[in-house]
Amino acid sequence: MKTILLSGAISMIVALLATRPTISVLRKRKLGQQVRTGENTPAHQGKSGTPTMGGIVIIIASLIGYALGHWLTDDPMSASGLLVLFLMTGLGFVGFLDDFIKLFMRRSLGLRSGAKLLGQAIVGIMFAILAIRFPDGYGLTPASEHLSFNSDFGPSLGIAAFVIWVLIMVTATSNGVNLTDGLDGLASGAAILPLAAYVVIGNWQVRNDCTTALAPNCYQVRDPLDAAVVAAVVLGACFGFLWWNAPPAKIFMGDTGSLALGGTLAGLAIVTRTDLLLLVLCGLFVIVTMSVVIQVSVFKATKRSGKPYRVFRMTPLQHHFELLGWAETTIVVRFWLIAGMFVAAGLGVFYIGWFPQ
Repeated sequence: MKTILLSGAISMIVALLATRPTISVLRKRKLGQQVRTGENTPAHQGKSGTPTMGGIVIIIASLIGYALGHWLTDDPMSASGLLVLFLMTGLGFVGFLDDFIKLFMRRSLGLRSGAKLLGQAIVGIMFAILAIRFPDGYGLTPASEHLSFNSDFGPSLGIAAFVIWVLIMVTATSNGVNLTDGLDGLASGAAILPLAAYVVIGNWQVRNDCTTALAPNCYQVRDPLDAAVVAAVVLGACFGFLWWNAPPAKIFMGDTGSLALGGTLAGLAIVTRTDLLLLVLCGLFVIVTMSVVIQVSVFKATKRSGKPYRVFRMTPLQHHFELLGWAETTIVVRFWLIAGMFVAAGLGVFYIGWFPQ
């Protein structure tokens, strides 16, 4: 617990203090958000030029908090924790390339969708392959080749199917956070809630660890405590960053931050054996993603008939409510509340699932 608190506090302080000079540097170099004309509300046009790529601060603060927290408490780092941080950093690098192209090449769309997916796939495959290695003294590896909800269930997927499953989780979650990152403070604030849930889940698992106390509902997880530490450092970094990202935002996280946060959540789900529970904990991101899927599917289907139809005025979903006249802060706070309800439901399901039947 000491490592969790100390690491999270260090990460938050680093992010809080480092974001302000980062804003100054980005402004001086005129590295601001390029807003596409004709596709956003007038309020968004006024945000053009706001510094972006702030996700760099979240990543660096998380890495510093994790390293210093372990060093100061003399608590050893784990394979699970390092792999989740690798996934976060790798996807953050893919997002950085996307932001770099937008800013330096003045191309608002950034990386081509195929190139972005390829980058996510490369990082995801590396994570998947490494995650089923490094067994501890009990033979537990950071990830399992089984599907999981509260814990593993069913037969082993096999290496090939497991890698595909990890790729689906990583790309879906990182793109879900990316789609949600459209309003000031929305994605960073919404990500804080499931990250807090994984601090709780990691703590609960380590207190009911099969390697220390056999019980009907104990957890066979390699490094639950360090998973909680990783969740805490990214949570702390998001807190520090949100101070500057809250409406009206002084800086955006960009794809650098959104892909990194999505990767972190997917990685935590995999190493804590809560793959499918992630759908509940990240329910807001699921809804936002599905709004895009529904919009595109219906539009393409009706376009063939000559009468194209849009279910929403604009997607992702947050922009639909903007066009309905909702204030940006109203949308952000209400979406945070929805995210909180999903996290509460997810933790409730996780907790109830622990009790012997």
